[in-house]
Amino acid sequence: MVHASGFVKQIFPPYWFTTGPITNEHLPSLRNHAGPVGGFFKKNCQCVLFHERLELPGESWNRAMALKVIQRLQLLRQTGAHLCPPGELSRTRLLSVPVGEPLCVACLWTSADRCIQRQGCRKLSQPDCGRMTLSTIAKDPFYTTGSVSLHKDSVPRFRLSQLHRPTDAEEKAFHDRLVSCSSSRQVLRLLRTVEIMSDTMAAEALHRVADMEQDGTSLKDPKVLEKDTLRALCCQLEQDSGRLTEAGLVSALLACTRLYLDPWSMLVVRLVSESQERLDRGQMSMDQLCTLGQALLALEGPGCGMLEQLMEEVQRQELGQWSLVELTAVYGLLQAGVGEGGRYQDLLNAMHAYAVSVTSRMDPPAVSRVLSALVVLNQTQAMPLVISLCKQAVRHVPHFRDEELGLVLGALMHFGHSDHFLVEAMERHVPKMAFTSHPETVTKVMQYFGRRNILSQPVFDAVAESFVYRADEYSTSQVARQIMPFGKLGYLPPNAGEVFRKVEAILHARFSHFQPRTLLNLLHSCILVERFPVNFVSKVFNRYFLQQLQEQGSGVDRIVLAQLTQLYMTVKLECPFYEGPRLLPKYRVKSFLTPGRSLETLVDGHLYNYVKIGLVDLLGARAYFASRVLTPYCYTLDVEIKLDEEGYVLPASQIDDIYKRIAVCIDGDKRFTVNTRQLLGKEAIKQRHLRLLGYEVVQIPYYEFEKLWNKTEVVEYLHKKIFPLSYRLSW
Repeated sequence: MVHASGFVKQIFPPYWFTTGPITNEHLPSLRNHAGPVGGFFKKNCQCVLFHERLELPGESWNRAMALKVIQRLQLLRQTGAHLCPPGELSRTRLLSVPVGEPLCVACLWTSADRCIQRQGCRKLSQPDCGRMTLSTIAKDPFYTTGSVSLHKDSVPRFRLSQLHRPTDAEEKAFHDRLVSCSSSRQVLRLLRTVEIMSDTMAAEALHRVADMEQDGTSLKDPKVLEKDTLRALCCQLEQDSGRLTEAGLVSALLACTRLYLDPWSMLVVRLVSESQERLDRGQMSMDQLCTLGQALLALEGPGCGMLEQLMEEVQRQELGQWSLVELTAVYGLLQAGVGEGGRYQDLLNAMHAYAVSVTSRMDPPAVSRVLSALVVLNQTQAMPLVISLCKQAVRHVPHFRDEELGLVLGALMHFGHSDHFLVEAMERHVPKMAFTSHPETVTKVMQYFGRRNILSQPVFDAVAESFVYRADEYSTSQVARQIMPFGKLGYLPPNAGEVFRKVEAILHARFSHFQPRTLLNLLHSCILVERFPVNFVSKVFNRYFLQQLQEQGSGVDRIVLAQLTQLYMTVKLECPFYEGPRLLPKYRVKSFLTPGRSLETLVDGHLYNYVKIGLVDLLGARAYFASRVLTPYCYTLDVEIKLDEEGYVLPASQIDDIYKRIAVCIDGDKRFTVNTRQLLGKEAIKQRHLRLLGYEVVQIPYYEFEKLWNKTEVVEYLHKKIFPLSYRLSW
């Protein structure tokens, strides 16, 4: 076997084996011998750590020196092309230090603008880590370049070197353990157990701490930033910002904004500065550009000049070559604030057209993110994309996470779109998730069906059953929003008794917790399905509650006054035993028919005209019936017919000797749920109240009238409906 030191002496000049640090005088020989090295030393040489000055006595020092240099030459041959482009190794700033100044070996293998071993060969003093003032100790000048540990080895070594990144398996294992952490304390404990960490892993850890600690616009426990482990991690990111990967750099910057670090802290300033340099060089991928954009929005808002430069870079990319991840990332960036005020609308239009072509390949997160962006950006002209995304959502209904399903349903409500295939998918899925999903998700489901006037018995029955068991954990808003669709669609589930007993119990226990308008909406929904909250009406008509109702918004709008009026009318008509306070006249309305949201539905114009022609033929003249009559009881009649005591029809203008009034309700399709022939709650209570007020109510539903083919059939039909017991004479 050849002696190691003897072999080395044959290929390196003798002065390499003198004691003392390596200087610039040694660099020419080092470059000249950067060729292939045999495998003997690669397999058998043991790594010896460099110290501040490598001074070992005699032959042992020579042997160690030779082995270390050969190993570094081998690494340089393998990685030099990555770190220094061909022909530029001699021009790098790292090799242009003054002659005779000690040179850090680690600097030969990196592209940093300065020595990365602050406590190594140059014995530089520990730098001030901005406002974080993190105290660190660097170890192992080459193999742990970028490593950091606190005193007493209380935190993990943090490796930023691209030569020795953790394996994919190690990163995945770290990610899985990080996701399982349920508190920032567990995250920090995990960090102390990790010996090797990449910059992306470090950034991911910071994001996880932010997930645990974010509370609105601040941290639940700001002292978490003073933890030694986190301070050391941030300090290392600050010191080695120039050596971070693009992905690690922008992710770390975004994590800093999520942790609400001072924008003028040294860490944030250095990360922003380095990001600007990378952006100028055009080194970032689309996904990285979007991550950087999110961070810049958090730091400076949409007016940031660097953000405009970033968007110019985004628009230069070929849209047809974007991946789905990149497409959704750009949507997210525009949604976050870059696209506010109609900015970049041309880019959005192009994205919409491209997104339609790739919708079939979108996974559940992508579908929900794009729909959410369309809502925030109010892209009402993008209905083809909304419809396409809705069709894709049908496939993903069983696979949506709670938050994703909520975003999808919220977007469909915003754009006013529904799909019967989606309804069928929800009917299969909701009974399985009603007892286990997040309360807000279940609430969103009910809001969607209520807003779109879709009565699905499987969905409503499942939610009603879960409500009985889970309502105690719901917020007052969630309680109201789950009950309101039952009232709006006029549907009582099989366990209606249990449901409304639960509602009553919640009102007794948490009455003062309800916001005034939320409480009014809940009580009004109850009366639509003939559930009368007599025990709470007196509190609603109380002066103090009405004052709160006024203070909650800018005055009391007409819909609130209409709800109060109808609630009071219901109590007077259907609860004659009520003896509580009355609703003051100033809070009452004269008509329930108001523009926009109304307690009545306008009559369908086309259907009304057909019925009017038939009534003229039936009664003999237009003067014998009145249209759109406002009653003293706030309701508007589609058609009113007056009869005397003998049953003869009186002229509509007559006001005396009226024995009976007939209210003809011409019910178009908008007065019913969209998928059944169930009258909406507001139409059902109107007809119920009219009967209690003495009117004879005649209902003419659209689905019966549409079956009539000619005038004769129309007249015969109207006669049977309005005068079922009389014989019709021919005029």
